[in-house]
Amino acid sequence: MKERDLQSAIEADHAHLIHPLHHPSAHTAPRIWVKGKGSIITDMEGTEFIDGLSGLWNVNIGHGRAELARAAQSQMETLAYASNYVGCSNLNAIELAERLAQLTYPSINTFFFASGGGEATESAIKTARFFWKTEGKPDKWKVISRELGYHGVTLAAMSATGISSYWPMFEPRTPGFLHIASPYPYFFNYSFKPGNGAATPGIAAANLLEEAILKEGADSIAAFIAEPVQGAGGVIVPQEDYFPRIREICDQYEVLFIADEVITGFGRTGLWFALDHWGVEPDILNFAKGVTSGYLPLGGIGINDRIRKAIHEADPAKRYMHAYTYSGHPTTCAVALANLDYFEREDVVTRAAETGAYLQSCLKTVERHPQVGETRGLGMLAAVELMEDGDSRKKFDPALKIGEKVQVETAQRGLWSRVREDVYCLAPPLTTSRGEVDRIVDILDQSIAAVFKG
Repeated sequence: MKERDLQSAIEADHAHLIHPLHHPSAHTAPRIWVKGKGSIITDMEGTEFIDGLSGLWNVNIGHGRAELARAAQSQMETLAYASNYVGCSNLNAIELAERLAQLTYPSINTFFFASGGGEATESAIKTARFFWKTEGKPDKWKVISRELGYHGVTLAAMSATGISSYWPMFEPRTPGFLHIASPYPYFFNYSFKPGNGAATPGIAAANLLEEAILKEGADSIAAFIAEPVQGAGGVIVPQEDYFPRIREICDQYEVLFIADEVITGFGRTGLWFALDHWGVEPDILNFAKGVTSGYLPLGGIGINDRIRKAIHEADPAKRYMHAYTYSGHPTTCAVALANLDYFEREDVVTRAAETGAYLQSCLKTVERHPQVGETRGLGMLAAVELMEDGDSRKKFDPALKIGEKVQVETAQRGLWSRVREDVYCLAPPLTTSRGEVDRIVDILDQSIAAVFKG
């Protein structure tokens, strides 16, 4: 990599790169990152920041872990790549699938590897449709997801994603995708009134799935896809009784339940996988991000034994014709194995639960600001909801861009993260220290005060 100064790097960036979610008006003076160590990232000017979002919800064990780099180098020197198409395999893919079967839900024992979360969603949707065709129910092809859900931005994944700003310039969306309201307790609990057989807000929110299935016709619905905690939509933790009722509805109407654990998997919420908080298991599990802690791109799906049986017993002429060149890539699988070794050696999941509880507790102190409606989260996943009036749940005028202003203030004080409108999101590395948590909360407190001074 050639030496260059900051200005020439920015000029080359402007001339030759299209970035995710790109518009040049938002990229006039980009941060150019050059170094990461633990929970700290450093830009080209030498300014250090606490990485408040673990890169993009994915650097779970923190930056700069040399053992992961060594695993990649060793594997690249031995066998950098080999096809994992049927008829071939490699030892790292085999071992990683075996390890994941031990770590994930008891009913999930078989895995297909992809390159990231969007590909995982595509794989899950195609697998659900494949399954129902093998069951003699080809009309079951539609997918229900939720508003504010994020499942990726490839065409089908974008259609499942329930954040409407991702849609307009790429429509028409893929047909067969429906959305129900998020359980978003901050608003749903507030407006809930008993009725329609629902005694609690969580049951009422879950029953929206049943209503959608009945309206559309159960014989047309292949799957329901949901994040256990909605991440990019604003770190939305559901009511305690929400997912148990979702599981009941999916079983009742023969709808596969796809759990998108791309963000919540691998310790992020204080357990290996987040549906365990509610004692629920999915039929298909999406994973990515934390499986390698972002050191190399890897994702995939885990499937239950019933779906595995359908794939294995299909007529050869109607086989599972789904594939990616990089499925089961030996180097990315080697890094994933080294990442899991680090998790187990350092007891990262237990640490995430303990530090996460501390983070959630400390964040409550910023609720002293009248403009903070609530803080919320689960484990090392949190959010601050900024409101004009918390008592009446009145939002700020979007034109004020309150969330962006708080984000600017936190960056000036050394905390780097993202907002969703007026929700400030946090997901620091699971290895973040309590001292760094204190600093995160202090910066947020100062930044909110700065935005609303006077």
